[in-house]
Amino acid sequence: MSLAVSLLLVALCAGAGYGEEGTQAQKAGHVSVVVVGGTGDLARKYLWQGFFQLYVSQVSGGNTFSFYGGGLSPSEQATPVLFEILKAVTCSKDVSQDRCAILKDQFLRLSQYRQLKTLEDYQELARHIEQQLQQEGMTEAGRLFYLSVPAFAYAGVAEKINSSCRPADGTWLRVVLEKPFGHDYLSAQVLATELMGALKDEEMYRIDHYLGKQVVSKILPFRMENRKFLDPIWNRHHIERIEIILKETLDVKGRISFYDEYGVIRDVLQNHLTEVMTLLTMKLPANVSNSGEVLRNKREVLGSMLPLGKNQAVVGQYQNYKTEVQQELNKTKEYVSLTSTFAAVLAHIEDAQYEGVPVLLVSGKMLDESVGYARVLFKNDVFCLQSHNNVHCKPKQIVFHFGHGSLKYPAVLVSKNLFKPVLKGGEWKEVTEHKDVDVLGLHISDYFVQTPTTEREAYSELIHHIFAGQKNNFVSTENLLASWEVWTPLLSALRASFPRIYPGGADNGDMLDVHLRGKEIRFNSEAVIISPDQAGGPSASSFQVMQGKFRGAEMVSAWSEELVERLAADMQEAAEAAVREGGIFHLALSGGSTPLALFRRLVLHHFSFPWRDTHVWMVDERCVPLTEADSNFHSMHKHLLQHVRIPYYNIHPMPVQLNQRLCVEEDGGAQLYEKEINKLVNVSSFHFVLLGVGYDGHTASLFPGGKLNEAGGSLVALTESPIKPHQRMSLTFSAINRARTVALLVMGKGKHELVTQLSRVKDNLEKYPVTWVKPDNGRLVWYIDYDALLG
Repeated sequence: MSLAVSLLLVALCAGAGYGEEGTQAQKAGHVSVVVVGGTGDLARKYLWQGFFQLYVSQVSGGNTFSFYGGGLSPSEQATPVLFEILKAVTCSKDVSQDRCAILKDQFLRLSQYRQLKTLEDYQELARHIEQQLQQEGMTEAGRLFYLSVPAFAYAGVAEKINSSCRPADGTWLRVVLEKPFGHDYLSAQVLATELMGALKDEEMYRIDHYLGKQVVSKILPFRMENRKFLDPIWNRHHIERIEIILKETLDVKGRISFYDEYGVIRDVLQNHLTEVMTLLTMKLPANVSNSGEVLRNKREVLGSMLPLGKNQAVVGQYQNYKTEVQQELNKTKEYVSLTSTFAAVLAHIEDAQYEGVPVLLVSGKMLDESVGYARVLFKNDVFCLQSHNNVHCKPKQIVFHFGHGSLKYPAVLVSKNLFKPVLKGGEWKEVTEHKDVDVLGLHISDYFVQTPTTEREAYSELIHHIFAGQKNNFVSTENLLASWEVWTPLLSALRASFPRIYPGGADNGDMLDVHLRGKEIRFNSEAVIISPDQAGGPSASSFQVMQGKFRGAEMVSAWSEELVERLAADMQEAAEAAVREGGIFHLALSGGSTPLALFRRLVLHHFSFPWRDTHVWMVDERCVPLTEADSNFHSMHKHLLQHVRIPYYNIHPMPVQLNQRLCVEEDGGAQLYEKEINKLVNVSSFHFVLLGVGYDGHTASLFPGGKLNEAGGSLVALTESPIKPHQRMSLTFSAINRARTVALLVMGKGKHELVTQLSRVKDNLEKYPVTWVKPDNGRLVWYIDYDALLG
């Protein structure tokens, strides 16, 4: 673990009282609100309106305010722009015109523009705030900084706030950050580490405006209020699928410079739709106001998701996007962008409650309507022979309708063949008079409908939560990284994929309809797609799996995904043949990162693999407790074993920890494992052994320069690694070469130099231990991807 990550984790755990925000009354006093980027588009559309509504709601509550719009422009240039924005704020319908005029005048008097470009500018702002507090004899309650600036500026602004604008002890500091929070897991981690150097986690409010939508923030309370009805049916036995959809009719003109870097998955699915998914599927907290528990339960959902790969997504791009990119980014006509403007992703949660329930996340630009919703569709076990319009035969569903669409307003809809939902408090009301409209296959009259008593804008809602110090509707550092951990592998897998081109609007027809098959998703109809020739270069799909020879043995080569598919198919074929022959399959798997893609493939696609008749053995193990992340068995269990139906007594971890000690020769762990192999494996010959190759030419835990000949005829030995943890337990060449099939998997450009060397050298146990893999009576197959083979 890097020092940066260690510091990040320490900082996450150090926030005193984290998770209890908003449970204690805040002290009243003066609050300074600073909007950095205060004349930008977001501030103009949403932020100042939200802060004005905060002022209106708090003006008689014992707090006083100052509002600062900050930016890079000089004051004389930006002040008129700011006040044009501020004059446009409006009051809610329940405020009279006279009172609204007074409140707006007060708000304008309390507001000013300040240039915030250099450290000296922030120091001058801090001096101004202190001077105002002293002159007017006010007690300071807190300072709120809203960073409406590009993400690359966050760290610099946060450092300036920390070094010059941090208030005195006992006074709160809250810094609001807008997405994007990174481009992938690594960039999000780097940004989080930089921010942690300046701010505490409890001081940061990462805003996802979807969590401010009234219907989205109603999901958890709705589930709790209706537990009596939902507890028996909110599970895999009753839920057919979950859909979370955001459709937009707009294109991305004017945003191409941002959008072409991010695309729809980063822009919408990784954040907005993922947050909704966690709210729908998380374990209910004891208290919805306890942000620590809410965030923990969301994180558990993210940690339980099955890996997302290329077969769990389909992507598209509206037809005019290519032209827009060429115009706005000054690209030539030959330039082709692979950025997706449409994506449909099929997710699954590996949890007893939701096992096998498809979760469909879909978003796109230039679609037929603007609408957002989450639908929980339930299985219907009623069959109507003649009365097909009977309410009991209609879809059973709960719809969290975010707004727009044919319904036009936000609402929670429960089909009448389920139950009548509870209505608590005065913030929501039942709708009893309906216009003639259908919502997702049912007429509005077939639903019980609830809607907010007063509609409020999402940013305004969240600004009120920030002021109150309530963090359950914001994204914590840990949850952010957990989300990127789910989405980054999919983004990497799709990097070279050509999106399906669609015309836009109603003309899309059925082009973007999808077909769910098991744990895979495909477009339902065939369509013409951009070919590699049209795109100006080859793609993964333009190469087929190639077979040949390497070092005198069989070789299979392909792009990494196709290579893993082939290896998994070959492994299953060997397993089925062994089971037909003798009723059992003995499989030995190596550790490290090389087999993870294979594990994912086996879990998601090989449902007929004979796991019940398979015994899984370890090729090698690090001398650490099996519960630690560094353990090969821990990784194998996390990525493979816990996801397949294999009897626990068919799993054989290496006994590296005996008598509360790790890999002590006198404890005889290697001999115990060898004895177990001799007892269960016929003539100690595994049916299939999977190996990787290290950059130094080692395989299993058999390293260059090791005393590899001293093992004699032993099948298992303790070995030494040049890198920590140094002690290892490993199968020997004697055990490996007895196998019927040995597969050597080599992937990645980083292995190209090694592959080139291995293609030229003779067998050299001391320098290249992998050259000693030569099955006595079995077959050796090298699986080498094109990156490793061709560089």
